Amino acid sequence: MATREILQKMKVKVGLGSSDPGSGKGKSKMSKNITHGFHLVKGKSYHDMEDYVVAEFKQVDNNELGLFAIFDGHAGHNVPNYLRSHLFENILKEPDFWKEPANAVKRAYSVTDSNILEMSGELGRGGSTAVTAILINCQKLVVANIGDSRAVLCKKGVAKQLSVDHEPITEHEDIKNRGGFVSNFPGDVPRVDGRLAVSRAFGDKSLKKHLSSEPYVTLEGIDDDAELVILASDGLWKVKFS
Repeated sequence: MATREILQKMKVKVGLGSSDPGSGKGKSKMSKNITHGFHLVKGKSYHDMEDYVVAEFKQVDNNELGLFAIFDGHAGHNVPNYLRSHLFENILKEPDFWKEPANAVKRAYSVTDSNILEMSGELGRGGSTAVTAILINCQKLVVANIGDSRAVLCKKGVAKQLSVDHEPITEHEDIKNRGGFVSNFPGDVPRVDGRLAVSRAFGDKSLKKHLSSEPYVTLEGIDDDAELVILASDGLWKVKFS
């Protein structure tokens, strides 16, 4: 399938060619060429939908911020729902966000994870992966992730991954050094302590000693060559197309 055809199908799916209010359709006030949308699909798992999305533009003083995120929960929806409401708020509270956005994001991720663990009695034992993107004045993109949700930037038809998958098999030494182990049993997917298929996540209090919540953060300039950015959970990336 041609690249343009794929992009057109994606635009239809996320509502950029429709007026569907559930599509998250929106656009920048600073640049008429920058728009956003999202599409949520529940998979075949037996549990309720545990993914949450943020997609909005926000005015902060004289700056415009595009705030975008995918929170992919596991063992409950409370943690990703909490992240949807609080993570960006914590990031923007960091005093050096405008000068050192990467460091600010890392600190906010740590603070948010600590808050989630302190509220485990209320939020439950579950956790969540995350991929977040902050577009600053339509010029600078700050991307962060923990877990296996990904961010991909397309420039001139070429895809560039902006995130790093945090998988137990690639971080098994760190997990071992924290006192944990990686096992393919039960099933055929490497898991931390045989339970969780990612090595970094928010929450998961029972596994926290063996997990990290430190995000991978990258900064990317946005110019006329940038065509689109895709944020999605592993439900999109880890499938096979026939």
